[in-house]
Amino acid sequence: MVLKAVGPLREGSTPLEPVDWPDPVPGAGEVLVRVSACGVCHTELDEIEGRMTPPRLPVIPGHQAVGRVEDLGEGVDTLRIGDRVGVAWIYSACGECDFCRRGVENLCDRFMATGRDAHGGYAERMTVSAAFANPIPDALTDVEAAPLLCAGAIGFRSIRLTGLQDGQRLGLTGFGASAHLVLKLVRHRFPATRVYVFARSEVERAFARELGAVWAGDTTDAPPERLNAVIDTTPAWTPVVAALEHLERGGRLVINAIRKEDGDKQALLGLDYPRHIWLEKEIKSVANVTRFDVREFLRLAAEIPLKPEVEEYPLADANRALTELKAKAVRGAKVLRMT
Repeated sequence: MVLKAVGPLREGSTPLEPVDWPDPVPGAGEVLVRVSACGVCHTELDEIEGRMTPPRLPVIPGHQAVGRVEDLGEGVDTLRIGDRVGVAWIYSACGECDFCRRGVENLCDRFMATGRDAHGGYAERMTVSAAFANPIPDALTDVEAAPLLCAGAIGFRSIRLTGLQDGQRLGLTGFGASAHLVLKLVRHRFPATRVYVFARSEVERAFARELGAVWAGDTTDAPPERLNAVIDTTPAWTPVVAALEHLERGGRLVINAIRKEDGDKQALLGLDYPRHIWLEKEIKSVANVTRFDVREFLRLAAEIPLKPEVEEYPLADANRALTELKAKAVRGAKVLRMT
């Protein structure tokens, strides 16, 4: 699959088209991965619709790819042919700058994203540096592991950035692939924490209650108590403003989104300092993920075990999967199968 055009995704449109693509050849330090499954993410919609334009077109999207090592480039001695690995949003970082040395390679100036800056996993084969090929635990199937590489890992990083402590109150705004994994993880690691979910869809709200949310309401509904932290996973601004109003004094809002859509930007004009910001409330964004986020979350998911709710599609139906994702027809995560 290659990205055919940057433009609106409408019902019946085909922004991705199948093409015969030469098999990539691993360079020094790289491995060739035969992809078996790849998760579908809202970031692909951002690329297609122009909110985050790749540096070149065509590009093969997809940054939640799982498969087996099929060939080794020169100098690779950390992996073997047949090893099962996953390729996440972090395709590479320089490893030399101050950010990389401090363990925040997600902030590296030379950060490269899979499926945006380099060809990704909507394909039968892809290459990646062996250093950024993440081992997949045996307890997880390929399809189960795929959403964990982004939706799970970015959710794990979001929880860490909230500073959440057991017994505090957590809000989740939006309830798609990432938020449903966050809820599962929080219930395991913070058993005394009460989780409140804000979602436009009654189907999503019912799903959240089914997974253990103590309350689920519409995006603009007021929860029964103020929240110590909120993680926002929506592409819009209205939920951000609403979440700030629901924060407890000293609370923190973590925005888990690479881009926000402009459609409701006027919601920001309604920000009222005393109501939304005052009393030491904080806003923090999530920027990409590190290899630690990916590997630690995979380890935790296998240990718990934490299995995502998954809907599968053949690779040829990638456009349908993206259209349904845009229409919010989501219960858990969407994953493409290559066979």
